[in-house]
Amino acid sequence: MPQPWQDTSLSAEDRAAALLSSMTLEEKLAQLAGAWPGSEAEEGEDVAPLQHEVSEAVDLDGLLPHGIGQLTRPFGTSPVEPAEGAAALARLQARIAAGNRFGIPALAHEECLTGFFAWRATVFPTPLAWGASFDPALVGRAAGLIGGSLRSAGIHQGLAPVLDVVRDARWGRTEESIGEDPYLVATIGTAYVRGLESAGIVATLKHFAGYAASRGGRNHAPVSIGPRELADVVLPPFELAVRDGGARSVMHSYNDVDGVPSAANPWLLTELLRDTWGFTGTVVADYFGVSFLELAHRVADTRGGAAGLALAAGVDVELPAVRCFGTPLRDAVRAGEVDEALVDRAALRVLRQKCELGLLDPDWSPMPSALAGAVDSAGTADVDLDHDLDLDLDPPEMRAVARELAEESVVLLADDGDVLPLAPDARIAVVGPLADDPAAMLGCYTFPRHVGVEHPGLPLGLEVPTLFAALRAELPGARITHAEGCAAPGPAASAGDAGGAASAGAAALTAESRLAQAARAAADADVCIAVLGDRSGLFGRGTSGEGCDAADLELPGEQGALLDTLVATGTPVVLVLFTGRPYALGRWSSLLAAAVQAFFPGEEGGPAVAGVLSGRVNPSGRLPVSVPYAPGGQPWTYAQPPLGLGENNASSIDPTPLFPFGHGLSYTSFAWERPEADATEVATDGETTVRLTVRNTGDRAGTEVVQLYLHDPVARIARPVSRLIGYARVPLRPGESAEVHFAFHADLASYPLGADGTRVVEPGALELRLASSSADSAVRHTVPLRLTGPERTVDHRRRMVCEVRVK
Repeated sequence: MPQPWQDTSLSAEDRAAALLSSMTLEEKLAQLAGAWPGSEAEEGEDVAPLQHEVSEAVDLDGLLPHGIGQLTRPFGTSPVEPAEGAAALARLQARIAAGNRFGIPALAHEECLTGFFAWRATVFPTPLAWGASFDPALVGRAAGLIGGSLRSAGIHQGLAPVLDVVRDARWGRTEESIGEDPYLVATIGTAYVRGLESAGIVATLKHFAGYAASRGGRNHAPVSIGPRELADVVLPPFELAVRDGGARSVMHSYNDVDGVPSAANPWLLTELLRDTWGFTGTVVADYFGVSFLELAHRVADTRGGAAGLALAAGVDVELPAVRCFGTPLRDAVRAGEVDEALVDRAALRVLRQKCELGLLDPDWSPMPSALAGAVDSAGTADVDLDHDLDLDLDPPEMRAVARELAEESVVLLADDGDVLPLAPDARIAVVGPLADDPAAMLGCYTFPRHVGVEHPGLPLGLEVPTLFAALRAELPGARITHAEGCAAPGPAASAGDAGGAASAGAAALTAESRLAQAARAAADADVCIAVLGDRSGLFGRGTSGEGCDAADLELPGEQGALLDTLVATGTPVVLVLFTGRPYALGRWSSLLAAAVQAFFPGEEGGPAVAGVLSGRVNPSGRLPVSVPYAPGGQPWTYAQPPLGLGENNASSIDPTPLFPFGHGLSYTSFAWERPEADATEVATDGETTVRLTVRNTGDRAGTEVVQLYLHDPVARIARPVSRLIGYARVPLRPGESAEVHFAFHADLASYPLGADGTRVVEPGALELRLASSSADSAVRHTVPLRLTGPERTVDHRRRMVCEVRVK
């Protein structure tokens, strides 16, 4: 007869409570921490902050009798054949369940920011590219596929999406973020959450909260924003993803906000997240985040003290491994320094989630679906894994969606109309250190750039066409040559680095000879494609990525000088950027024939960009972050109050970007007919619908991205001049038209008036701006509105999304 906690007719809450009541303190604590097998054997560079300084050897045999709460990165720690990894995880889970008296397995988590974080798995575009797509539906489809892949291999929780709103593009983790606008981040991020959760994977919102607003764009640096900015910019993406996305986990951030570390902030992790928003899932620590309360923030002087602060604030699980939530927390509880009720609170949440995932069901098996028929119920492989079992983590369906997302995310920044699309028989010089380098496509949270570089000689494990190779396939009748022009940006590539061989070849040439070679190649061509940008890495081992913050937004390394040399040849130059952040391009704004931006577009990025250059793909990407004119003047984003703009002549620094948020060109043209509104006077609790007809007036099929901004002329606090409140992708054939309906609710005009985050909708004049970007010059039509009636106070139940229909 099953035990009460195995009775599936009971609620998950009741089952978890029954199990909790039978557990010792040690068994409860065991559920509140992870184990990271294999991490201590990795002798390379850190893949998590201070990994080798803080990590301790994993005594798996010592942990088993009490149980293990989570398994950290079973696939994302070292290279393993997918089938072998799934079988090894199944065997380990069987061992964990057999090792404790309740038969509780671990919950296995993995990174999934650009796909399943495993060797040979599909690499999707980085989140900044999701933002550039302005396509929540497609991002949700990608997330559903990623979730299915994780689930099939035995993973339960994915550490994504990142919902940090970019506040300073010098921050190295800009590439992991969706953009600089909270509405775009909220809607795209929530779509990703829904997709992941639809596959049965626990989505984990990162990093709660304020991480991207650090001083000077420095990783882990303190955050000094006010409560209104926190409420209006930082928190809404998390709020929507919890409320509408159904996210079941949240990861606290490393930073402090006004002196209070997120891991020790009960207002953030309990009062707001749970008591106000109604979150019922688990709060997990960012790796070593609990230890950092002692070692970095210095708000605790012992491991037990750090554990007590985190537990009281609302952190349920210490990751990646047990250091504070084990013996130090046990001793603090027994000494009366920490209330055991806090342990019970966290353990109940963890056990309830394990019930929801089926891990406490009587028929639970460690065998994931990918091993059906290949592994017995004890998790013991009975086949030759090298020959009898093939676990494909990069199937055609996933590559197809990765290609579609990459194509939609490519932004045509500038185009003089004379060169693009490329002539099929043109003489083309493809120049730049990233032109024939697979690493150009990959962000720092991809397996090849995060782990693979630490394993010399390891193959990429999947096909990642370079732009040079993709152009040759795209334009077989063209004469295409290649020159590197300068060294790859960032530290010298290791032997195992993607593109390492190309970098080694470049090192044999002097800087002058490389430039001369590039100049000759460009001069002999009809058009020069300059392929520049970032090489992602970790903690200073790249020009973009975690711990790779930038002093300014100048193109890294020698690439600016190379671009100067190329434009000086007189050959038309098309700039192609593969980057993890925007870079200042004002120096070349009048010298380029065209400019194309791709934010680490993943394994299909080369063919996607080649398709845009050839004209096979009509570009529809829009900037999720502004592209600055000059490299200084940071931090800056478009959603500024009047004195934050460059129009008041009060400063010698003009932050006006070269290309604004939302900007992007097409090879066709669109006409926007004058909009109509159902009503222009709306109650402070009412709504109206705005209708706009968009027509493709060109000779190519294309997609217009209609953006709806709100302008509030007068408010009781300084407000952004305009902010995005809606958008729609409108695909149209030549001559075709469609009607776009925006359902505007007065709640969308709310703003935090009080320092406590209280939001109000006040009566008065508003203006809706239908625009092709956030720039004033891009406003196509305006719709004046007046809100009438009493001022209203709204809360987390307010309307946060402008519903859109295209018909």
